[in-house]
Amino acid sequence: MSDATRAQRIHDLDVTVWVGKNGIDVVTDELDNQLGDREFVKIKFHRAARGGTDAETLAAELAERVSATVVQTRGHTAVLER
Repeated sequence: MSDATRAQRIHDLDVTVWVGKNGIDVVTDELDNQLGDREFVKIKFHRAARGGTDAETLAAELAERVSATVVQTRGHTAVLER
């Protein structure tokens, strides 16, 4: 897959995992399941989830928990792949 095609696929993804005030613990299993079914998963971190940290830190922690890689972080959204 070319870089342009890959970038377009990532851009066109819909958010399928939302992280809210309960944090990343409650979405870990769902994220793991989704990564088993598809190549990329887009995650949105709401303000309550971020608290005193940023989306990059939360995305890295989530990626570590589900053995995935952070492909992109932009604003309050991240894309992971396995």
